[in-house]
Amino acid sequence: MLDRNRQSQLAGSRQALSADLPYDVPQNYGPYGRDHGGRDDGFNPLKLLFYIVQYRWLIVMMAAAGLVAGVIVTMMQTPKYLATTQLEVLVPSAKVFQDIEVVSENSDVRAFLTAREKLKSRALAQRVAFQLGLGEKPDFLFPTPSFSLSNIVYRAFGLSKSPSIEEKTPEEREAIAIKRILDDLTVNLVTNTSLLSITFVDQKPKYASDVANQVAQSFIDQRLDQTSETSDLARQFIQEQVLQVKQKLQKSEEELVTYAKDAGITVTGDDKSLIDSNIEALNTALAMAIQERLDAGRVVSQIEKGRGSSLGPVLESEGLQKLSEKLADLSSQYQQKLGILKPGYPEMQQLQSQIKELQRLYDNGVLAITDSLRLKYQEAQGKEADLKSKLAEMERQQAVFNDKNIKYTILKREVDSNRSQYDSLITKLNEVGVSSELKTQSAAIVDFASLPVAPYSPRLSINLAIALALFMALTASIIYIIELLNNTFTNPEQVEKELGLAMLGILPLVDDRELIASIADQKSGLSEAYRSLRTSLQFSGAEGAPRSLLVTSSEPSEGKSTTSFKLGQDFAALGARVLLVDGDLRKPNLHRLFGLDNAIGLSNLLTNTVRKDDLAGIFRTTKYPNVTVLTSGTIPPNPADLLSSQKMALILTNLGKRFDLVIIDAPPVVGLSDGPILSRLAEGTLMVVSTNQVTRKSAKTALRRLRAAGANVIGGAMSKFAVNKFDYNYAYKYMNYQYYDYGASTPKIEGKVDDGAGQPAHAKSPAVRRLVRRLRSSVGRFVDRAKSAP
Repeated sequence: MLDRNRQSQLAGSRQALSADLPYDVPQNYGPYGRDHGGRDDGFNPLKLLFYIVQYRWLIVMMAAAGLVAGVIVTMMQTPKYLATTQLEVLVPSAKVFQDIEVVSENSDVRAFLTAREKLKSRALAQRVAFQLGLGEKPDFLFPTPSFSLSNIVYRAFGLSKSPSIEEKTPEEREAIAIKRILDDLTVNLVTNTSLLSITFVDQKPKYASDVANQVAQSFIDQRLDQTSETSDLARQFIQEQVLQVKQKLQKSEEELVTYAKDAGITVTGDDKSLIDSNIEALNTALAMAIQERLDAGRVVSQIEKGRGSSLGPVLESEGLQKLSEKLADLSSQYQQKLGILKPGYPEMQQLQSQIKELQRLYDNGVLAITDSLRLKYQEAQGKEADLKSKLAEMERQQAVFNDKNIKYTILKREVDSNRSQYDSLITKLNEVGVSSELKTQSAAIVDFASLPVAPYSPRLSINLAIALALFMALTASIIYIIELLNNTFTNPEQVEKELGLAMLGILPLVDDRELIASIADQKSGLSEAYRSLRTSLQFSGAEGAPRSLLVTSSEPSEGKSTTSFKLGQDFAALGARVLLVDGDLRKPNLHRLFGLDNAIGLSNLLTNTVRKDDLAGIFRTTKYPNVTVLTSGTIPPNPADLLSSQKMALILTNLGKRFDLVIIDAPPVVGLSDGPILSRLAEGTLMVVSTNQVTRKSAKTALRRLRAAGANVIGGAMSKFAVNKFDYNYAYKYMNYQYYDYGASTPKIEGKVDDGAGQPAHAKSPAVRRLVRRLRSSVGRFVDRAKSAP
């Protein structure tokens, strides 16, 4: 391989290394290597911004179309006016039964919902239509269509229809008017209030306000009429019921008093008999007696167990406490003197007699207390027995009383029921009497509907916003479909991400007519790009550029022959001896670029059809210093067999010894086996990927075939890259807008092909690409800027 230090020395001051450019860094040495292929997996606002810039003309056109559509839709709609009346519903206190008691509820949501449904009822609509005479107004019965193309003409020229009502019967006109009222009427309950909002919509502002106000007024009148009609009937009915219930109440009270006298039943003020009261008192006393007996029994049980001295009464006795203290003091003295004096000593005997006397007195005191506790226990037992005996006697009396009380309870319940009915009827009679004299309104109009001065619909701003949103959504769908269908490469980042190749160089597009001049001009953008590619190749390996470099591509017409031609010149400019080998034995093109004939060449050398006299002339010198060319020669019938022979490997090995660098221009990989065969014979392989031409699937297939053949693919070069377009390519910072314009005018297109005999690239484009171009140009030349999504 070419040594990097030697190459730098050969270049000298004439060529500065361009290592500061991002795309000059080879694989695994820069930010665009394989390790960074998935960095844009998340949402990228900058990417979205550049998509907007890229499709700006499509977005502008669709936005303009959306605005026009919004205006047209607005013109097609008939103006409508809205009027609103606010009605307050006055709900009386409703009487409901809860827990068998009459209670009052001050607010009932059901009343408001009922009022709302009545306002939307057919009966009320019929009343409104009659009050306003809507059945005789043709402009109300037959309004202009709400949405129609004819509305544009009517609104533009101020025309109006003049419908006729003569063809309709009065009943049909009334039905039409009622239907119109019900369809355009809206009643809503204002939240957390007792107000109802009555809204009516019509094409005429006067109809909108009149109908809204009349609906509220008709609702009030309807409620008043219903109340007035029913008040008299209700009062007469209640008076009859009061007389009947009063007679029943008197009769039931007389029967109750007579039976109580005959049965001897006496009832206290709280409706309880004397027997019930006595039984209740005896139960309370018995419970207390049982508790006392249990407490005394527990104390006696402690006495029986010999624990009388530890009882509370004993411990609380002051006399016993003093005796206990004296006894403890004498015992202490006795124990102290026992260590000095014998028990038979008089003083010791005197202490013993004192201790015994005190102990006797203490025991007698404890015995007296325990005897009193036993006596208390016996008294508690006797009291409990007496109470139980009295309670049993009262229960027998209660059984006799219950038999008599059954009928008494029935009679008393009947009296209470009759009295409750009587009181309720008297109350209702008073209420009906007052309401019949005072016609209280059940609703009141809070705010009358005013005559609307401007239509509420259609609203141009809302229609424009909706149309713009719909068209922008359609635009986004179109852009997404375009990006989805376009499966080519548009920027170097896609190549690195999809293929996993280091981007060694980016070659700008130039026009076919300017190709030769751009290659010859060392200050042109194309020449500068190839020098950057040469620099990247110098740093592609640990020892510099490979001694043998295969240049290939996925498909024809991607610029590999031009790349081989220019790389040979650039490496030769560093002083290296370069040999260009045309390895395309099917459609050779390298000899055309150098202006040489192709009479003899590589194929003749492989088939031994070259004479010894011509052997030296098979390697042709060119007008470019240090550049030698080995053309393809006669096109053989079996190129793959010749290239896979041992002689081909032997030739490349010998040529690698004679030259510093051997560049092989190989045929495309897809569909042919020549490229993979040659790739395993070269130290390194450079894959040329054209912008907006080769599909990603084709490039992946080609790279997979090369690696399967054992090729050392050192990186890729992106050809035909348009740097004069302000689009998403700049987000990747491979180059700025005027990079290739430094010192010379910016080239436009690199149209030279490697297999087309000098013809322009578009002459060899597939039919599908030509169809796509026609489709793109038919929609305003904006879809041709479509780029595939990274």
